[in-house]
Amino acid sequence: MQGEKIWLSPPHLGGSELKYIQDAFDTNWISQYGSNIDAFEKTIEDYLGYDSFVTALSSGTAAIHIALRLLDVKEGDFVLCQSFTFVASANPVLYQNAIPVFIDSEASTWNMCPNALEDAIKYCLQQGKKPKAIIAVSLYGMPFMVDEITEIAKKYEIPIIEDSAEALGSKYKDRPCGTFGDLSIISFNGNKIITTSGGGILISRNQQLTDKALYLATQAKENRDYYSHSEVGYNYRMSNISAGIGRGQMEVLEDRILKRRENHSFYNEIFKNYDEIDLFAEPNDDFYSNYWLNTITIEENNYQITKEKLKKIFIENNIETRYLWKPMHLQTLFGGYKFFGNNLCGILFDKGLCLPSGTNLTDESKSKIRDLLTDIRV
Repeated sequence: MQGEKIWLSPPHLGGSELKYIQDAFDTNWISQYGSNIDAFEKTIEDYLGYDSFVTALSSGTAAIHIALRLLDVKEGDFVLCQSFTFVASANPVLYQNAIPVFIDSEASTWNMCPNALEDAIKYCLQQGKKPKAIIAVSLYGMPFMVDEITEIAKKYEIPIIEDSAEALGSKYKDRPCGTFGDLSIISFNGNKIITTSGGGILISRNQQLTDKALYLATQAKENRDYYSHSEVGYNYRMSNISAGIGRGQMEVLEDRILKRRENHSFYNEIFKNYDEIDLFAEPNDDFYSNYWLNTITIEENNYQITKEKLKKIFIENNIETRYLWKPMHLQTLFGGYKFFGNNLCGILFDKGLCLPSGTNLTDESKSKIRDLLTDIRV
Protein backbone atom coordinates (compact mmCIF):
# COMPACT_ATOMS: atom_id res chain seq x y z
CA MET A 1 0.00 0.00 0.00
CA GLN A 2 1.30 3.43 -0.94
CA GLY A 3 0.01 6.89 -0.06
CA GLU A 4 -3.44 8.11 0.83
CA LYS A 5 -6.24 5.99 -0.57
CA ILE A 6 -7.83 7.02 -3.86
CA TRP A 7 -11.52 6.11 -3.72
CA LEU A 8 -13.80 5.10 -6.57
CA SER A 9 -16.52 7.73 -6.00
CA PRO A 10 -16.44 9.35 -2.55
CA PRO A 11 -18.82 12.05 -1.28
CA HIS A 12 -17.70 15.60 -2.05
CA LEU A 13 -19.26 18.37 0.02
CA GLY A 14 -19.49 21.88 -1.33
CA GLY A 15 -19.34 23.82 1.95
CA SER A 16 -22.84 25.29 2.24
CA GLU A 17 -24.47 22.09 3.48
CA LEU A 18 -23.80 23.01 7.13
CA LYS A 19 -25.83 26.20 6.75
CA TYR A 20 -28.96 24.22 5.93
CA ILE A 21 -28.26 21.56 8.54
CA GLN A 22 -27.80 24.28 11.17
CA ASP A 23 -31.13 25.78 10.15
CA ALA A 24 -32.79 22.43 10.86
CA PHE A 25 -31.23 22.43 14.34
CA ASP A 26 -32.07 26.07 14.98
CA THR A 27 -35.72 25.51 14.08
CA ASN A 28 -35.80 22.13 15.87
CA TRP A 29 -37.02 20.29 12.76
CA ILE A 30 -34.95 17.14 13.31
CA SER A 31 -37.53 14.91 11.67
CA GLN A 32 -39.15 13.97 8.39
CA TYR A 33 -40.78 17.40 8.21
CA GLY A 34 -39.25 20.82 7.68
CA SER A 35 -38.40 23.59 5.25
CA ASN A 36 -35.31 21.81 3.87
CA ILE A 37 -37.43 19.01 2.41
CA ASP A 38 -39.82 21.40 0.66
CA ALA A 39 -36.98 23.56 -0.67
CA PHE A 40 -34.94 20.56 -1.83
CA GLU A 41 -37.90 19.14 -3.75
CA LYS A 42 -38.61 22.53 -5.34
CA THR A 43 -34.95 22.98 -6.36
CA ILE A 44 -34.93 19.63 -8.16
CA GLU A 45 -38.28 20.30 -9.80
CA ASP A 46 -36.88 23.57 -11.18
CA TYR A 47 -33.69 21.85 -12.30
CA LEU A 48 -35.48 19.04 -14.15
CA GLY A 49 -38.32 21.08 -15.63
CA TYR A 50 -40.87 19.27 -17.84
CA ASP A 51 -43.65 19.58 -15.24
CA SER A 52 -41.76 17.39 -12.77
CA PHE A 53 -43.25 16.74 -9.33
CA VAL A 54 -40.74 15.41 -6.79
CA THR A 55 -41.11 13.36 -3.61
CA ALA A 56 -37.97 13.16 -1.44
CA LEU A 57 -37.50 9.67 0.00
CA SER A 58 -35.03 7.68 2.08
CA SER A 59 -33.41 5.94 -0.93
CA GLY A 60 -33.65 5.32 -4.65
CA THR A 61 -34.73 1.78 -3.82
CA ALA A 62 -37.67 3.16 -1.84
CA ALA A 63 -38.56 5.31 -4.85
CA ILE A 64 -38.70 2.26 -7.15
CA HIS A 65 -40.80 0.42 -4.58
CA ILE A 66 -43.28 3.30 -4.33
CA ALA A 67 -43.36 3.52 -8.15
CA LEU A 68 -44.35 -0.15 -8.35
CA ARG A 69 -47.10 0.46 -5.79
CA LEU A 70 -48.39 3.43 -7.77
CA LEU A 71 -48.57 1.21 -10.87
CA ASP A 72 -50.53 -1.41 -8.89
CA VAL A 73 -47.87 -4.11 -9.30
CA LYS A 74 -49.03 -7.13 -7.30
CA GLU A 75 -48.17 -10.74 -6.64
CA GLY A 76 -47.62 -12.69 -9.83
CA ASP A 77 -47.35 -9.66 -12.13
CA PHE A 78 -44.53 -9.47 -14.67
CA VAL A 79 -42.08 -6.55 -14.42
CA LEU A 80 -39.45 -6.14 -17.16
CA CYS A 81 -36.03 -5.26 -15.72
CA GLN A 82 -32.62 -4.47 -17.13
CA SER A 83 -30.29 -7.28 -16.06
CA PHE A 84 -27.12 -5.18 -16.13
CA THR A 85 -27.66 -3.01 -13.06
CA PHE A 86 -27.35 -2.85 -9.30
CA VAL A 87 -29.67 -5.13 -7.35
CA ALA A 88 -31.70 -2.15 -6.10
CA SER A 89 -33.35 -1.92 -9.52
CA ALA A 90 -34.85 -5.39 -9.15
CA ASN A 91 -35.28 -6.04 -5.42
CA PRO A 92 -38.46 -3.95 -5.12
CA VAL A 93 -40.12 -6.26 -7.65
CA LEU A 94 -39.65 -9.05 -5.13
CA TYR A 95 -40.99 -6.81 -2.35
CA GLN A 96 -44.28 -6.90 -4.25
CA ASN A 97 -44.06 -10.67 -4.82
CA ALA A 98 -44.06 -9.89 -8.54
CA ILE A 99 -42.01 -11.70 -11.20
CA PRO A 100 -38.93 -9.97 -12.66
CA VAL A 101 -38.18 -10.75 -16.30
CA PHE A 102 -34.62 -9.76 -17.17
CA ILE A 103 -33.53 -8.01 -20.36
CA ASP A 104 -30.06 -7.99 -21.89
CA SER A 105 -28.04 -4.90 -22.80
CA GLU A 106 -27.24 -3.48 -26.21
CA ALA A 107 -23.69 -2.47 -27.11
CA SER A 108 -23.96 1.29 -27.60
CA THR A 109 -25.25 2.34 -24.16
CA TRP A 110 -24.97 -0.95 -22.19
CA ASN A 111 -28.61 -0.41 -21.28
CA MET A 112 -31.83 -2.24 -22.11
CA CYS A 113 -31.85 -3.85 -25.56
CA PRO A 114 -35.03 -2.91 -27.47
CA ASN A 115 -35.09 -6.19 -29.41
CA ALA A 116 -34.76 -8.31 -26.28
CA LEU A 117 -37.37 -6.15 -24.57
CA GLU A 118 -39.92 -6.82 -27.27
CA ASP A 119 -39.14 -10.56 -27.20
CA ALA A 120 -39.79 -10.54 -23.45
CA ILE A 121 -43.08 -8.68 -23.86
CA LYS A 122 -44.27 -11.22 -26.43
CA TYR A 123 -43.33 -14.04 -24.06
CA CYS A 124 -45.33 -12.46 -21.22
CA LEU A 125 -48.35 -11.98 -23.48
CA GLN A 126 -48.14 -15.65 -24.48
CA GLN A 127 -48.39 -16.46 -20.77
CA GLY A 128 -51.64 -14.51 -20.68
CA LYS A 129 -50.35 -11.50 -18.75
CA LYS A 130 -49.23 -8.11 -20.01
CA PRO A 131 -46.25 -6.77 -18.01
CA LYS A 132 -47.16 -4.11 -15.48
CA ALA A 133 -43.97 -2.03 -15.92
CA ILE A 134 -40.61 -1.63 -17.66
CA ILE A 135 -37.72 -0.58 -15.42
CA ALA A 136 -35.22 1.12 -17.75
CA VAL A 137 -31.84 2.03 -16.24
CA SER A 138 -29.33 4.70 -17.32
CA LEU A 139 -26.24 2.82 -16.24
CA TYR A 140 -23.10 4.62 -15.05
CA GLY A 141 -24.78 7.89 -16.08
CA MET A 142 -25.36 6.88 -19.72
CA PRO A 143 -28.94 7.47 -20.88
CA PHE A 144 -30.77 4.41 -22.21
CA MET A 145 -32.12 4.31 -25.80
CA VAL A 146 -35.04 6.53 -24.91
CA ASP A 147 -36.75 6.75 -28.31
CA GLU A 148 -36.63 3.03 -29.00
CA ILE A 149 -37.69 1.89 -25.51
CA THR A 150 -40.45 4.51 -25.33
CA GLU A 151 -41.80 3.47 -28.72
CA ILE A 152 -42.08 -0.15 -27.60
CA ALA A 153 -43.65 0.85 -24.28
CA LYS A 154 -46.29 2.92 -26.08
CA LYS A 155 -46.93 0.15 -28.62
CA TYR A 156 -47.83 -2.30 -25.85
CA GLU A 157 -49.17 0.34 -23.42
CA ILE A 158 -46.72 -0.54 -20.65
CA PRO A 159 -45.56 2.25 -18.29
CA ILE A 160 -41.85 2.98 -17.86
CA ILE A 161 -40.15 3.38 -14.50
CA GLU A 162 -37.00 5.31 -15.37
CA ASP A 163 -34.15 4.32 -13.06
CA SER A 164 -31.81 7.30 -13.28
CA ALA A 165 -30.21 6.53 -9.92
CA GLU A 166 -26.79 7.19 -11.45
CA ALA A 167 -27.78 9.75 -14.08
CA LEU A 168 -28.56 13.10 -12.44
CA GLY A 169 -27.23 15.70 -14.89
CA SER A 170 -27.21 13.35 -17.86
CA LYS A 171 -29.35 14.20 -20.89
CA TYR A 172 -30.83 12.63 -23.99
CA LYS A 173 -31.44 15.04 -26.87
CA ASP A 174 -30.87 17.85 -24.39
CA ARG A 175 -33.67 16.64 -22.07
CA PRO A 176 -32.66 15.69 -18.51
CA CYS A 177 -32.65 12.10 -17.33
CA GLY A 178 -35.37 11.74 -14.74
CA THR A 179 -38.03 13.18 -17.06
CA PHE A 180 -38.57 10.30 -19.49
CA GLY A 181 -40.46 7.73 -17.45
CA ASP A 182 -44.09 7.62 -16.48
CA LEU A 183 -42.39 7.55 -13.09
CA SER A 184 -38.68 8.22 -12.58
CA ILE A 185 -36.18 7.90 -9.75
CA ILE A 186 -32.80 9.38 -8.81
CA SER A 187 -30.49 8.27 -6.00
CA PHE A 188 -28.48 10.42 -3.60
CA ASN A 189 -26.50 7.61 -2.00
CA GLY A 190 -23.06 8.55 -0.70
CA ASN A 191 -21.29 7.46 -3.88
CA LYS A 192 -23.52 9.36 -6.34
CA ILE A 193 -22.65 12.56 -8.18
CA ILE A 194 -24.25 14.51 -5.32
CA THR A 195 -25.43 13.02 -2.05
CA THR A 196 -27.84 13.53 0.83
CA SER A 197 -25.84 10.88 2.76
CA GLY A 198 -28.54 8.42 1.77
CA GLY A 199 -31.73 9.23 -0.06
CA GLY A 200 -33.53 9.43 -3.35
CA ILE A 201 -36.45 11.00 -5.15
CA LEU A 202 -39.51 9.83 -7.03
CA ILE A 203 -40.50 11.99 -10.00
CA SER A 204 -43.84 12.11 -11.77
CA ARG A 205 -45.68 14.43 -14.15
CA ASN A 206 -48.90 14.09 -12.17
CA GLN A 207 -49.63 15.89 -8.90
CA GLN A 208 -52.15 13.26 -7.81
CA LEU A 209 -49.53 10.51 -8.18
CA THR A 210 -47.08 12.61 -6.20
CA ASP A 211 -49.63 13.08 -3.44
CA LYS A 212 -50.23 9.32 -3.36
CA ALA A 213 -46.47 8.69 -3.25
CA LEU A 214 -46.10 10.94 -0.20
CA TYR A 215 -49.06 9.19 1.43
CA LEU A 216 -47.52 5.75 0.90
CA ALA A 217 -44.07 6.95 2.02
CA THR A 218 -45.44 8.24 5.34
CA GLN A 219 -47.13 5.04 6.56
CA ALA A 220 -50.31 5.63 4.51
CA LYS A 221 -51.76 7.81 7.25
CA GLU A 222 -55.22 9.04 6.41
CA ASN A 223 -56.15 12.69 6.96
CA ARG A 224 -58.06 12.36 10.21
CA ASP A 225 -57.70 13.54 13.80
CA TYR A 226 -56.34 10.12 14.75
CA TYR A 227 -54.09 7.53 13.13
CA SER A 228 -56.19 5.61 10.62
CA HIS A 229 -54.87 3.20 8.00
CA SER A 230 -56.63 1.28 5.24
CA GLU A 231 -53.60 0.06 3.26
CA VAL A 232 -49.94 -0.74 3.79
CA GLY A 233 -47.56 2.19 3.89
CA TYR A 234 -43.86 2.67 4.53
CA ASN A 235 -41.47 4.82 6.54
CA TYR A 236 -39.71 6.11 3.40
CA ARG A 237 -39.67 9.91 3.78
CA MET A 238 -36.35 11.75 3.59
CA SER A 239 -35.29 13.54 6.77
CA ASN A 240 -35.01 17.32 7.06
CA ILE A 241 -31.30 16.91 7.86
CA SER A 242 -30.61 14.87 4.71
CA ALA A 243 -32.59 17.33 2.61
CA GLY A 244 -30.42 20.13 4.02
CA ILE A 245 -27.33 18.33 2.76
CA GLY A 246 -29.09 17.96 -0.59
CA ARG A 247 -29.80 21.69 -0.81
CA GLY A 248 -26.12 22.46 -0.41
CA GLN A 249 -25.16 19.76 -2.90
CA MET A 250 -27.52 21.08 -5.56
CA GLU A 251 -25.59 24.37 -5.46
CA VAL A 252 -22.49 22.57 -6.78
CA LEU A 253 -24.17 20.06 -9.11
CA GLU A 254 -23.09 21.71 -12.37
CA ASP A 255 -19.49 21.83 -11.17
CA ARG A 256 -19.67 18.16 -10.19
CA ILE A 257 -20.95 17.20 -13.65
CA LEU A 258 -18.11 19.09 -15.33
CA LYS A 259 -15.54 17.47 -13.02
CA ARG A 260 -16.81 13.96 -13.85
CA ARG A 261 -16.65 14.76 -17.54
CA GLU A 262 -13.13 16.12 -17.10
CA ASN A 263 -12.22 12.79 -15.51
CA HIS A 264 -13.55 11.07 -18.61
CA SER A 265 -11.34 13.25 -20.82
CA PHE A 266 -8.40 12.37 -18.59
CA TYR A 267 -8.95 8.65 -19.09
CA ASN A 268 -9.67 9.09 -22.80
CA GLU A 269 -6.27 10.69 -23.26
CA ILE A 270 -4.63 7.66 -21.64
CA PHE A 271 -6.58 4.88 -23.33
CA LYS A 272 -6.52 6.27 -26.86
CA ASN A 273 -3.14 4.56 -27.15
CA TYR A 274 -4.49 1.13 -26.16
CA ASP A 275 -6.27 -0.88 -28.86
CA GLU A 276 -7.05 -3.59 -26.31
CA ILE A 277 -8.82 -1.26 -23.83
CA ASP A 278 -12.09 0.54 -24.61
CA LEU A 279 -13.30 3.46 -22.51
CA PHE A 280 -17.11 3.47 -22.34
CA ALA A 281 -18.29 6.68 -24.02
CA GLU A 282 -21.32 8.43 -25.49
CA PRO A 283 -22.37 6.70 -28.74
CA ASN A 284 -23.37 9.96 -30.48
CA ASP A 285 -24.38 13.58 -29.88
CA ASP A 286 -27.89 12.63 -28.72
CA PHE A 287 -26.37 11.34 -25.49
CA TYR A 288 -24.85 13.49 -22.76
CA SER A 289 -23.48 11.48 -19.84
CA ASN A 290 -22.51 12.76 -16.42
CA TYR A 291 -19.92 9.93 -16.50
CA TRP A 292 -20.74 9.09 -12.91
CA LEU A 293 -18.22 6.26 -13.18
CA ASN A 294 -15.61 5.84 -15.88
CA THR A 295 -15.55 2.24 -17.04
CA ILE A 296 -13.40 0.21 -19.38
CA THR A 297 -13.57 -3.16 -21.08
CA ILE A 298 -10.46 -5.15 -21.92
CA GLU A 299 -10.21 -7.39 -24.99
CA GLU A 300 -7.89 -10.38 -25.21
CA ASN A 301 -4.37 -9.15 -25.88
CA ASN A 302 -0.75 -10.21 -26.17
CA TYR A 303 0.20 -8.23 -23.07
CA GLN A 304 -1.92 -10.42 -20.76
CA ILE A 305 -3.74 -7.36 -19.48
CA THR A 306 -6.93 -8.41 -17.70
CA LYS A 307 -9.36 -6.74 -15.34
CA GLU A 308 -7.96 -8.90 -12.53
CA LYS A 309 -4.41 -7.79 -13.30
CA LEU A 310 -5.40 -4.13 -13.37
CA LYS A 311 -7.39 -4.43 -10.16
CA LYS A 312 -4.42 -6.07 -8.43
CA ILE A 313 -2.09 -3.26 -9.53
CA PHE A 314 -4.49 -0.65 -8.19
CA ILE A 315 -5.00 -2.48 -4.88
CA GLU A 316 -1.23 -2.65 -4.38
CA ASN A 317 -1.14 1.13 -4.83
CA ASN A 318 -4.05 1.86 -2.47
CA ILE A 319 -6.50 2.74 -5.24
CA GLU A 320 -10.09 1.53 -5.25
CA THR A 321 -11.57 0.03 -8.41
CA ARG A 322 -14.57 -2.24 -8.89
CA TYR A 323 -15.77 -4.78 -11.39
CA LEU A 324 -18.81 -3.86 -13.45
CA TRP A 325 -22.23 -4.80 -12.08
CA LYS A 326 -22.78 -8.54 -12.14
CA PRO A 327 -25.98 -9.01 -14.16
CA MET A 328 -29.08 -9.91 -12.22
CA HIS A 329 -29.83 -13.04 -14.25
CA LEU A 330 -26.43 -14.40 -13.16
CA GLN A 331 -27.11 -13.75 -9.47
CA THR A 332 -28.14 -16.65 -7.21
CA LEU A 333 -31.07 -14.57 -5.96
CA PHE A 334 -32.59 -14.33 -9.43
CA GLY A 335 -31.40 -17.60 -10.93
CA GLY A 336 -34.89 -18.97 -11.53
CA TYR A 337 -36.25 -16.06 -13.56
CA LYS A 338 -36.46 -15.63 -17.34
CA PHE A 339 -33.76 -13.77 -19.26
CA PHE A 340 -34.00 -12.48 -22.83
CA GLY A 341 -30.96 -11.65 -24.95
CA ASN A 342 -27.52 -12.94 -25.96
CA ASN A 343 -25.78 -12.33 -22.62
CA LEU A 344 -23.89 -9.24 -23.78
CA CYS A 345 -24.18 -7.95 -20.21
CA GLY A 346 -22.47 -11.11 -18.97
CA ILE A 347 -19.63 -10.56 -21.42
CA LEU A 348 -19.27 -6.96 -20.25
CA PHE A 349 -19.09 -8.15 -16.65
CA ASP A 350 -16.36 -10.62 -17.57
CA LYS A 351 -14.04 -8.00 -19.03
CA GLY A 352 -14.97 -4.67 -17.42
CA LEU A 353 -13.64 -2.47 -14.63
CA CYS A 354 -14.76 0.79 -12.97
CA LEU A 355 -12.03 3.36 -12.37
CA PRO A 356 -11.72 6.17 -9.78
CA SER A 357 -14.12 8.90 -10.88
CA GLY A 358 -14.70 11.17 -7.89
CA THR A 359 -15.12 14.89 -8.37
CA ASN A 360 -12.41 15.44 -5.76
CA LEU A 361 -9.84 13.43 -7.73
CA THR A 362 -6.71 15.57 -7.37
CA ASP A 363 -4.01 16.27 -9.95
CA GLU A 364 -1.63 14.25 -7.77
CA SER A 365 -4.01 11.29 -7.80
CA LYS A 366 -4.47 11.57 -11.56
CA SER A 367 -0.72 11.62 -12.03
CA LYS A 368 -0.39 8.44 -9.95
CA ILE A 369 -3.14 6.72 -11.96
CA ARG A 370 -1.59 7.85 -15.25
CA ASP A 371 1.81 6.45 -14.28
CA LEU A 372 0.32 3.08 -13.34
CA LEU A 373 -1.69 2.82 -16.54
CA THR A 374 1.25 3.86 -18.68
CA ASP A 375 3.25 0.90 -17.36
CA ILE A 376 0.64 -1.89 -17.66
CA ARG A 377 2.12 -3.32 -20.86
CA VAL A 378 5.45 -3.92 -19.14
